[in-house]
Formats: sequence, structure tokens, C-alpha cells
Amino acid sequence: MLLLIKNGTVINPGDKTQQKADVLVEDGIIKKIAEKQSVKADKVIDATGCFVMPGFIDMHVHLRDPGQEEKETVETGARAAAHGGFTTIVAMPNTKPAVDNADVVNYVHHKAEDVAIVNVLQSGAVTVGQRGTELADIEGMVEAGIPAISEDGKSVMNAQLYREAMTLAVKYDIPVLAHCEDINLVNGGVVNADEAMEKMNFPGIANSVEDIIIARDIMLSKETGAALHLCHCSTKSSVKMVKLAKQEGVRVTAEVCPHHFTLTSSDIKEDDANYKMNPPLRTKEDVEALKEGLKEDIMDVISTDHAPHTAIEKGVGIKHAPFGIVGLETAAALTMTELVDKGYLTMMQMAEKMSYNPAKILGLDKGVVEEGKVADLVVFDAKKEYKIDPENFWSKSKNTPFAGKKVKGEVQATIVAGQVVYENK
Repeated sequence: MLLLIKNGTVINPGDKTQQKADVLVEDGIIKKIAEKQSVKADKVIDATGCFVMPGFIDMHVHLRDPGQEEKETVETGARAAAHGGFTTIVAMPNTKPAVDNADVVNYVHHKAEDVAIVNVLQSGAVTVGQRGTELADIEGMVEAGIPAISEDGKSVMNAQLYREAMTLAVKYDIPVLAHCEDINLVNGGVVNADEAMEKMNFPGIANSVEDIIIARDIMLSKETGAALHLCHCSTKSSVKMVKLAKQEGVRVTAEVCPHHFTLTSSDIKEDDANYKMNPPLRTKEDVEALKEGLKEDIMDVISTDHAPHTAIEKGVGIKHAPFGIVGLETAAALTMTELVDKGYLTMMQMAEKMSYNPAKILGLDKGVVEEGKVADLVVFDAKKEYKIDPENFWSKSKNTPFAGKKVKGEVQATIVAGQVVYENK
């Protein structure tokens, strides 16, 4: 099959080039990138006024499958990903049962092969049942194809056990995706610990809850040589510690989620659990530090922490609702609106943080737009303005604080291995 994407501006973070060109795809592979190609193709996409970028790669997604399919499934999560321009997603292991053995990994991967319209990679838990007491079958899960290990949803509080897991991660050459949260310091907190939240009578989660474990995990990474990836960083100190660790040669990378660089705790005006996520929304000072960290390439990745919940679960108020919001279908627009359009990032940096860097961290031969490479691509209209409407989401869940927010940037087409899996018509 021949696919021709015409009249777009091609962004290739692999060699940091940007050019007006047509992209010809044959049987799933990028065959030629050149201006004004006259080819009789089976399918033509007119990308006039749009960027043609490597498909986005989300390192941090909750598919809730197996065990909580009322919130999301492999199929619906993959559809939401395609709608948001993502061609590869990494599913977190805190399902029911937890992904702590090869059988559950195989379940997700086989299901994805049958029903997912994007690439779905299942990460493996660090400990059995994510209980923090015994290492999971990391070797077996590696053989089943996990790209990383993670205890996401919590930290492994036993530092010795975590060090052993990091040593195995080095052996099998996979990264460790770290949710940094000292559970002993949470103390029932549901939002950021600040004056505004105290006035609303919500118990707070201090920055130290995150910062202490980030410091510990960086030290363990330095000691073991493990590739450490810090998930959903939310504090100003996280940026400082990542910068220092990189200067000292530690194998550390870090991600920031759109809600953490867009919203602050002051945006919570009422008891609306769509503003409840973990880590919580922080202060303006933290948000500015995160944006500067992204701008200076201290923070490497933009991930979503897509965390679907039902309307009933989120309808009980901040104190009692589960943590988390959906993000696959708003991430690109929020990145464009809050970072690119405001001068923090270039379009090239956006492609790096949403495609190229995640691919490098995960060891995937993706994240570029180059001849001979698999055609995982997104056609992105950076100028399109609209208001976010959760009723248009392809996810099963609609839990977002961004309903009605005016944004700029819309996915026009998502292509996976040369197949158009989403097209905005």
C-alpha cells in the first residue's frame, strides 16, 4: 500500500531538521521524503498548514485492563491514544491482578495484537502484587517483552529490595520507571499542602513526599548504574535534583505531565475531584520551575499519566474520590498551548519530548521521520483553536479538569506502521 502525505512541514528530531516536504510511505515504511512528489498513491493526506511529526509515545498510561474494564480497556485506551496522536503507549502494571508475571504481560500484549489500533507495551511490576515485599518475576516478564519495570501508583519503600530490582534492570537493560512517593509522609493528604487548600479544609501532600524518594532513587541509580526514569515530576526541587544528577553522570531522565505544567492548586475553586491527581497540583513556583526545566532540556519527556475513572467514582468529592485524570486526548493541545505557543518549547523540542526521547529511553527504533523507518506518524495542526469537550473523547472515561478550556493544536491524522488509524474528517 502506498500512502502519500503532501504539503506538510516535516519535523525530524533524529537530526533536528525541519523542512517542507511530502512523505511517501510504502507497506508501512517511509520510502521517500522530498518536495512535490507525484505518485499515484492508494491514500493521500493533505497536510497543508500542518506539521508531520513522529507519532507521539506515551511512557505513562493506565489502561485498567485486566480488572477494571468499566474505566478503560486495551481497546478503548488505544483508540483514545490514536485520537490524541499517540502511536505507542506504555501501560502501567497496577491492574487487577497486577502485572507481576509473564502470563499477565502476555494477556495484555495478545489482546493488544487483536484489538489495539496503536502499539501497546506492557510494563512489569517491581514486586509481587505491588506489595513491596518480594521481587516479581522480572526475568520472565522481560522474556515476555516488557520494556521497563515500574511500581507505579506507589514507591517500593524497601530500599534494599528496590536496589536489587535496579540491579536486575541493569542486567536486562531496561529502565526503571519510578513513582516517587514516601507513603509514610502522605498522612491522608489529597491535594497540595498550601494555604489555599487549608482554607478549603483539604489535607495536604507536601513537596517532601515526592522529593525524598526522588533523592533516594537517584542515589540508588548512581550506585547500581540503572537507567532511572522519574515519573510525573511536580516539584521545583525535582528539577534541581535531576539537573544535578545529570551533571554527575547519573543515568536519570524525567517526565512532566500536562496538568502539572498547566494548572496550580489555586485553580481548585470548588470540591471537584477532577482536580485530584497524584502527585497533586502544586504552586505557581513549582509550575514555573517545571516549565523552565522542560525549556532547558533538564526534563526529558512529556507523558500523560492517563488515569481513567468512572463519573460515579469522581463524583464523591476530593476527599473520597480516587486520584487521576485522563490525558491522552488533551496532551498535544496543552503542550502546544502552554509551552510552544508561550515560547517555552520549539516544535522540535515538542517532538523530542513527546516522541524521540521516550523512544530512546525505552530502546525503541521509533521517534523519527526518516527514510527506511517504520511510518509511525502524526499530522498536527498547530494553529487550530477549539475548546476541549470531554464528550468528544474516545476514552471510556471523561474525568478531566480541562473541560471547556480553549486550546490551540489539533491532531489531524495518526498513522501506525503506514495505516491511518485516525483521521479528523
